[in-house]
Amino acid sequence: MCQLLAMSSHKPAAVDFSFAGFSERGGRTGEHKDGWGIALHTPTGCRLYTDYLPSIHSPLAAQFKRSPIKARSVVAHIRKATQGRVSLENSHPFTRELWGQTWSFAHNGDLKLFDPNPSLYAPWGDTDSERAFCHLLSGLALRFDTQPERHQLYAALETLAGEIADYGTFNFILSNGDLVFAHCSTDLHVVVREYPFSVAHLIDCDLSIDFRRHNHLDDRIAVIATQPLTSNEHWTRFNAGELKLFAGGVEVGATRALEQQAQLAVCY
Repeated sequence: MCQLLAMSSHKPAAVDFSFAGFSERGGRTGEHKDGWGIALHTPTGCRLYTDYLPSIHSPLAAQFKRSPIKARSVVAHIRKATQGRVSLENSHPFTRELWGQTWSFAHNGDLKLFDPNPSLYAPWGDTDSERAFCHLLSGLALRFDTQPERHQLYAALETLAGEIADYGTFNFILSNGDLVFAHCSTDLHVVVREYPFSVAHLIDCDLSIDFRRHNHLDDRIAVIATQPLTSNEHWTRFNAGELKLFAGGVEVGATRALEQQAQLAVCY
């Protein structure tokens, strides 16, 4: 199946180190040769790069590694096609507008027989993944006219994700730039990089980085991947059926969102 990579950061940060290892899985250390893509949520908007070529052979991927772009949230994907043609329109991530924001989405899995009736959003390609994305956003738009409180958004996505997961494997990343949602059916892992930083070694290529030389005391970055990207960091595996929510490099989830809302109510 496909591979997922995401980042949630306290401040704009480059994802080039993680992407260097991740992209190797697109044809060299992995069999995911059917395209790749990355969505970068920057202060000026969402920048999307996709290609139907394997990431190890893609000039666009090589260019991205040479000139990394800093972002607060990142959604990336390398594809092994299960449904749909190998084509640019079927390369993840997919993006759509909702509540005046650009949302990006990438999926790993196979949703057999998932073919919902067309609603507010329609797919441009012919993948089960894009159909699922359109169904998620349609479900949110029908529930809420404007962006709801964080705990309400989490609860709605948890319900919608559970319904779609009944059709098969539904590992996905969804982000609007401020929030990063990660849902696990089978495989997802996360590592949080924060002070005190250390040296990290990639699994898929001979590359290391000393984060102590590149980060400040208040930097905090959560990196999510289908499989761990480094050999010497502590990656936490998601539970099957689990939906996690990250903001500013921290896992917040529904419970913490409710606690924060209650604290604000007390303050006022």
